Amino acid sequence: MEVSRIRALRGPNLWSHHTAVEAIVACTNEELSIAGLDGFEDRLRALFPELSVLQPTGHDDAIPMAHVFELTVLGLQAEAGCPVTFSRTTQTVEAGIFQVVVEYSEEAVGRLAVELADKLINAALKSQTFDLAAALEQLRELDEDVRLGPSTGSIVNAALARNIPFRRLTDGSLVTFGWGSRQRKIQAAEMDGTSAIAEAIAQDKELTKKLLHAAGVPVPLGRSVYDADDAWKAALEIGLPVVVKPKDGNQGKGVTVNVTTREQLDAGFIAASEFRDDILVERFLPGNDFRLLVVGNKLVAAARRDPPQVVGDGKKTVRELVDQVNKDPRRGSGHSTSLTKIRFDDIALASLAKQGFVADSIPPKGQRVVLRNNANLSTGGAATDVTDDVHPEVAARAVAAAQMVGLDICGVDLVCDSVLKPIEEQNGGIVEVNAAPGLRMHLSPSFGKGRQVGEAIISSMFEEGEDGRIPIIAVTGTNGKTTTVRLIAHLLTASGLRTGMTNTDGVYVAGRQIDSGDCSGPRSARNVLSHPDVDAAVFETARGGVLREGLAYDRCQVAVVTNIGSGDHLGLNYITTVEDLAVLKRVIVQNVADNGYAVLNAADPIVAAMASNCPSAVIFFAADNQHPIMATHRAQGKRVVFIEDGHLIAAEGKFRHSIPLTEIPITRNGSIGFQVENVMASVAAAWAINIAWDHISVGLKTFANEADNAPGRFNVFNFRGATLIADYGHNPDAILALVRAVETMPAKRRSVVISGAGDRRDQDIRQQTEILGESFDDVVLYQDQCQRGRADGEVIALLREGLGNASKTSRVDEITGEFIAIDLAMDRLQAGDLCLILIDQVEEALAHIARRVAEG
Repeated sequence: MEVSRIRALRGPNLWSHHTAVEAIVACTNEELSIAGLDGFEDRLRALFPELSVLQPTGHDDAIPMAHVFELTVLGLQAEAGCPVTFSRTTQTVEAGIFQVVVEYSEEAVGRLAVELADKLINAALKSQTFDLAAALEQLRELDEDVRLGPSTGSIVNAALARNIPFRRLTDGSLVTFGWGSRQRKIQAAEMDGTSAIAEAIAQDKELTKKLLHAAGVPVPLGRSVYDADDAWKAALEIGLPVVVKPKDGNQGKGVTVNVTTREQLDAGFIAASEFRDDILVERFLPGNDFRLLVVGNKLVAAARRDPPQVVGDGKKTVRELVDQVNKDPRRGSGHSTSLTKIRFDDIALASLAKQGFVADSIPPKGQRVVLRNNANLSTGGAATDVTDDVHPEVAARAVAAAQMVGLDICGVDLVCDSVLKPIEEQNGGIVEVNAAPGLRMHLSPSFGKGRQVGEAIISSMFEEGEDGRIPIIAVTGTNGKTTTVRLIAHLLTASGLRTGMTNTDGVYVAGRQIDSGDCSGPRSARNVLSHPDVDAAVFETARGGVLREGLAYDRCQVAVVTNIGSGDHLGLNYITTVEDLAVLKRVIVQNVADNGYAVLNAADPIVAAMASNCPSAVIFFAADNQHPIMATHRAQGKRVVFIEDGHLIAAEGKFRHSIPLTEIPITRNGSIGFQVENVMASVAAAWAINIAWDHISVGLKTFANEADNAPGRFNVFNFRGATLIADYGHNPDAILALVRAVETMPAKRRSVVISGAGDRRDQDIRQQTEILGESFDDVVLYQDQCQRGRADGEVIALLREGLGNASKTSRVDEITGEFIAIDLAMDRLQAGDLCLILIDQVEEALAHIARRVAEG
């Protein structure tokens, strides 16, 4: 078995809506049925007992090794605790070659599972050993390292519950919610609206206390110190006991509390100095340690934090008691569990010494032994929810503290006896205000009720009913995609929306090109969705990007399918038939939002059939309003777009809107059939997102199919009294549409300049000139710059074969070089002639033609 071409499908894809890892698996003849591999399954199950059954009960089909590989990858992830369920193995057209797809929750974990499954199966094949426990531990550790922590994860889950899309921007906790101009960002539990100044204030404990004191919030007295002697002096000034801590620390690091002697202070000063140079000494407030969580202007959760401790049983040593407590499954070494294991380190030993114990002491039964003076969960502390107990005055003080510092999400540390009564009545005080507070103690407290703090944070970022989404219109098909994308974007821009657009020419935001080249894949789409100046997005969706990576979004508002043709790269990536291609193209239709629309070509049976795969409503378009699908859909009161008496008609029930084709320049008064189809699709898409009809009409009037607006899409030039048309058509369906358009235009003599894409099938290349030979007098064949895997002269030979039975062509020239071929054809033109140039290097060729036209 050989595993190759491993891909991460990061969005909805050909196989499922899940993120998944895809691999090509080659099996030998013996591996096409593992039944012939003596003892293999027994050896595999001995190495991996938890492997699921290889096929449903009652089936006795041959099980290929690729299927075993699929289930092993899935099983390893599941045993490691990953929430994955989907997998699939598909035989390709090549014997012994399979496509294996397995869901992942974290890409790095999915890739590692593929690697480990390969090793596991090979170990079973070769009767070798495999350390399953080590493999699962490796997967678990990686999963904990890369997945979102509980704080960020709770916010993401709350967003998903509100149908708000999210995207991780880094391997850490920087996450964006929503798209374009509606997006918001968080870093762990910190919002994008929180200023750097507020965060800096929160980090400076001394400055924080000054501001809070000025606002009338109770705080402990204290000051900064520069050495141990100054610290002792400050302690005597303030009055013992005191707290020694870093001036801008976090998570309780370097904090020593209840300091009553010079020796304790010196030790505390050294401990604090390990984390920061600036040290703070402040009065120790007796009482319980509370954490109050403020989001916006509300207190949303509160917890009492207790320091890590054990209770003696009169038999076990302190060390043994700690080991026993750490066996609690709720305790872990990171932030993925509700509790953290108690550390047995120098700080713990020092705390024991203050209580008269050492690690091997056996505390009396019932005696509480504290292992640390601070109660942070990150150092082994425990939390008890007290949200419902908080006195309104205490809540008001916490909110005032957060607002005084300027934090949108704030963890307020309060020391007092109880939150049941005002702070002032019990000589308590707020000791710290924390930016980006941990949420774990509120989500999963050690005792008490968990609080929905993620929901509170999302509610403060997005108003009720808001989902952070902008309209996404995805366009696919064999021909017309780029023109349709450009026209839709133009209509949206005419309505006042700042529109982001991706196509095979580049990436555009509000009319400005920000990237060039073929940008019809998911990476470019993600870049547009990340742009803060985008109110709506229109994406050309090419087959390659969907195969390589899936879609860039979870769902779109509108999916447009123009047509499906046989010349669209069939034979590549195991897409060998038009039916295969349709299954791939309909991915965007399957992922339309519930309140969205699929815009489908009713005149194309394969496209029209996609309606059954759409989870939402459908708008059909076709020039013939009597087409059975159109007539039925219209009779049901649903939306249709068609042509009638020289007008484009949009109809739904009794609603009917008409636009004369004479007011749509791109159609040349309706004579260019494929442009009429592109316009119908574009109008339907704009209608689907409720663009006003007056804006649609203005957009159609002002969209000119010129080289600078739609390069390579039926660009018309006048040259010495002749008509010259440049187009990027490069498959039989496109050629046929172009021929039909050109035949509506008068000409004395017709000529065409053509090459062929080497990555197309032989029959597709030949068919192009078979079509052209019936309509053009002169044909100039040229070999373009990139043969895409073909030998020199091979493409031209196929094009020449297609002209073998040409009924009209009388002259054929073969040229090496695109621009030389263009010059030859242009030099021959006479007034009244027409020349169709099928360009390869779009920008360069158009620039060359424009120069020749300017020169006359």
